[in-house]
Parts: sequence; structure tokens; C-alpha cells
Amino acid sequence: MAKLIPVTIDKKLVSLVILVSFIGIGLTVFVSFHYANLILEERVMNQLRGESGVRGDSISSILTGKTQQIQVITSNPMIKKSISQMNQITDQELLADTISQKRIDFLIEVQAFEASIGGLNDLENVEVIGIDGHRLFALINTKNPKNFLIDPVFIKGSKESFTQLVQDKNNKRKIITAAPIYQTSKDKSPIGVAIVTANTQLIDQILLNRQGLGKTGESYLVNQDELIISDSRFIKNAAFKQKVITPPVAECITSGKNYRGTYPDYRGISVVGASSCIKEIGLTLLVEIDNDEVFAPVIDLRDKIIVMGTIITILVGVAAFFLSKLISKPIIKLKNAANQIAGGDFNVRTNITSDDEIGQLSRSFDQMAEKIQDSLLKIKEREDVIKQQKDILLQFSQYSSNYCVCFVDIVGSTKLTSKLSDIETSKFYSIFLNSAANTITQNNGVVVKNIGDALLYYFPKTDSDEQGPFLEMLQCCMALINAREMINKSLSVEHLPEVSYRISAMFGPVRVAIVATSAIDDIFGSTVNTCSKINSLAKPNTMVVGESLYTKIKEIKTYDFEKISDYSIDVENKFGVYLVSKKSD
Repeated sequence: MAKLIPVTIDKKLVSLVILVSFIGIGLTVFVSFHYANLILEERVMNQLRGESGVRGDSISSILTGKTQQIQVITSNPMIKKSISQMNQITDQELLADTISQKRIDFLIEVQAFEASIGGLNDLENVEVIGIDGHRLFALINTKNPKNFLIDPVFIKGSKESFTQLVQDKNNKRKIITAAPIYQTSKDKSPIGVAIVTANTQLIDQILLNRQGLGKTGESYLVNQDELIISDSRFIKNAAFKQKVITPPVAECITSGKNYRGTYPDYRGISVVGASSCIKEIGLTLLVEIDNDEVFAPVIDLRDKIIVMGTIITILVGVAAFFLSKLISKPIIKLKNAANQIAGGDFNVRTNITSDDEIGQLSRSFDQMAEKIQDSLLKIKEREDVIKQQKDILLQFSQYSSNYCVCFVDIVGSTKLTSKLSDIETSKFYSIFLNSAANTITQNNGVVVKNIGDALLYYFPKTDSDEQGPFLEMLQCCMALINAREMINKSLSVEHLPEVSYRISAMFGPVRVAIVATSAIDDIFGSTVNTCSKINSLAKPNTMVVGESLYTKIKEIKTYDFEKISDYSIDVENKFGVYLVSKKSD
């Protein structure tokens, strides 16, 4: 058998110092990392929320502004008059000639429209569509007179102007503002449709501005169909193709609210993000930064703390090693001297002259050696004192016996007393515990103690094979259940809530401690523990017993026993739990 290496005091001291150092570093890393994460995340969240709010408001202002601007065209009397005249022409050649003749008039009004709104750098086209779907005017003529980015029939079905971001056949994104044109404000059907097409330059400038978004940040728009409708910095040609199924988009679509938090983005990468819900236009603006970039300073700080902590631990360990040698040297000298005295050499002296505790111990040790004979006499005297104390201690004894142990416990006491004052809570427990104890003692039970809102009691006569003591135990427990009405009356007088309770009972070996100075016994052991644990299996105002007690009482004819559950002590040990009820007469 290999000899064990002794663990000396210097090894213990060095190990303790290193352990304390590691624990301190670990706690420092954990606390600093945790709180730095929270502070940094909150700061980034607030920054992103501000960015999303400003950018969302800017985009909303641009799009709603375009919806308002188109009203200049839809309310223009000349345009209305021209549309009405051309809607009445059925001959296609005549209509084509009329469109050509009216183009100058339309162009003048469109130029007036541009001047009235201060010019539009992003304007690409202005179109007026007749009632039958013919293009009556286009600022930029198209070869296909039926080629529209938005179906005019759909537009005529809408009573309000609207603005949408769409993609043309060349995969270019456009801002389309459309509005039905009515002859008069009282008309229910439009006479035509005005469509203004603009590029997305202004919106792109807002979205592509990455100031405050770091290296991995981006801002983008998502429509009601959960599709990106702006450029993605990570996926090429993502507009109107890439699905975005993330919490901010779902929150905007379902409840029209903004969102901020940490979540996987459309790439599946964890990001910190915030959204601005532009519900009236059906868009969600998201501003996001990758988690790795957000928390990189914290991770760097953590790594530096770990490196610095490791260096400090090594230095402290080295210092502790030399210090432990300095401390252990006189202690080893003391140990050797003690071994010599144990061998009968009382002439040994340590002669340690330091002024610290070890020096004081050494001087005391030397004095002990000099007065060893006197010490032996004092030891003899102390032996006599110890003998006297032993006689007193022998008045405390323990013995084990098989008893029936019971628990009565209040159901939901925490909830019942949560709204009571301290005085009311005291009265509540006092009435229940005293009333229950009186019922138990009147029926030959022995109350051991109260454990919180529960009473522990047992029946000493059940250390027997006769049925009488067990019948007496059952009668006591049923009497305690029947005492509920009396207890609740007492509680009602004090304006306290009614109480329900349940009783559990077990039979088995119990350790009983008897102290000579006390009239109350104490009991403990596995039977007591198991009895308390099966109490929760009983329904309010009922009694349950374990299988060990059931085998003792199952032949009693005046009671019914119904198995309600199995209780597992461990994988290999379990027993049945039975509900006890008195048979009706």
C-alpha cells in the first residue's frame, strides 16, 4: 500500500491562499462581466432606440410627405377637366391624338407641381391614368402603355392616397405614390389615377448612414410581408427576396409597437436591435449591431482581469510559500518538543524567543514542561470534575422503539397569514396549535413540539401488537379532524380566516431522547422524516398513513383504507400511501 504524503501546514497555507485568490478572481470576473454586460447592453439599447426613432421618423416624414404632395395633382382643375374629356373618347386614334395634344397642358401643370413643392431631386416620373386604364400622360414616355408598377385598377379601388416601396422589372427599388382623382369631392368613383414615381435616394441616405452603428451595424426596412425592401450590407440583392422573421417585425405587424432586445436576425446571428414601427405605412425600420461587437469590450476586460488575476495568484502563491516556511519552522520545533515530552523527556525546551503568538505558545510550552508534575496533579483533579459532569450527562439518554408518529399541518398557511399583522398571525397559530394539542392530549397522544405551522405527536402505547392502541390513535386523529369546526369558530371570533389541515401517520423505529431536566420528550429518525414528507399527499381535512402503519391497522373494521399513491424514498425503496376514512354507521 502506497504511503500517503502528509499535508503539512505550509502546504495547507499555500493551497488556502491560492484557493482564496482564485475564488476572488472568479467572483470579480463574474460580477464585473455581468454588470458590465448589463450596463453596456442598456447603453447600446438606448443608442439603437434613439437611432431607430430618428431614422423611422425621417422615413415616415418622407413617405407621408409624398402622399400629401400628390394631392396637388389630384386637385388640379385642369387635370381633372382633361381627364374627363379624354375618358369620353372611345375612338383609339382620336384618343391618341388628344393625348398628344394635351401633353403640353399636362406638362405645364406637372412643372407647376414641381415648383409648388420646391422641386423633387428624386422625382423620376409622373403619370395620369384614365378610367379605362389608358396612360393619358407620362412625364417620361414608356414604350408599353400598359406597363404599370402598380395596378391602376387596384388604385381606383382605394379611396385614399398611399405610398409604397416597390421593385421594377430591372430590380430597382422605387417609391410609388398613388392617389385616385375625383371630379368632385362628393363623387364615389374616381375618374382617373395619379402616380408619382421617385427613386429611393433619400431613404437610402438615411438607411446607409452607419454613424453610431459600429462595424457590424445596419439599418433596413421590412414590409408587411416580412420582406426586406432596402439594401442589406450582408446579403447581395436581398431586397424583396429575403424574409425577416424576427421579434421586432412580429411586434410591429401584430400590435404596432416598437421593440428592443437581443435576438437572432435574418442571418441567424445574435444581435442587439431596436425597431421603429411605421404602422400607418406598413413598414418596420430596424437598427441592429452584432452581439460580438457590442460585448467585445467586456470580453476583452474579462480576459485582462483573468490574466492579471493569474499573475497575482502566482505572485501571492510564491509569497505564501516562503511565509508558510517561516511560520511552520517554529511550529515544527514545537511538534518535536511535544513528541519528546510524550516519550517521557520533560527536560526539553524550545527556546523560541519571537514576540508573536507562536513565541507566546513556546514560552507557555516551556512553562508546562517545567511544571509537569503540578500539571499531572491538576489533571487528576480535573478527572474528578469530569467524572462528576459525566454523572450529570448520564441523565440524558436515548432509546429506540417502534411507535406511531403523526403530523398535523395547516394547508396554505403562508397565503392565509400573508395579509395578517404580526399580532393577528400570532393569534392565528396560537388558536390552532393550542386547540390541536388539547385534542391530542385528551385522546392519549403525546405532543412533542410544533414545527412552524405543524404539530408533531406520537402514541407511546403503539409499541405493541395489540389493536387497541392503534384504534385509539385513529380515534384521536379523527377527533382532531372533527375539531375543525370548533377551531374555525374560535378563529371567527377573532376575525381570523378559517383553517384547513391534513394529518399523516407512520409506524416504525423512533429514537426518543429523554432529558432529566425536561418533562417533554423529543423524537427523531427516518420514521419522523417520512411522516412529514407524505403529509402533502393528503387532501385538506383528511388523513393518510404509510404502508408500515397500514399493515398494523388494516384489520380494524370501523375504518376504510384506500391506496392513493406510492411514495419513493429512493430508486429501490417505495411504499404505498393510504387514505383513512371512518365507515358510515
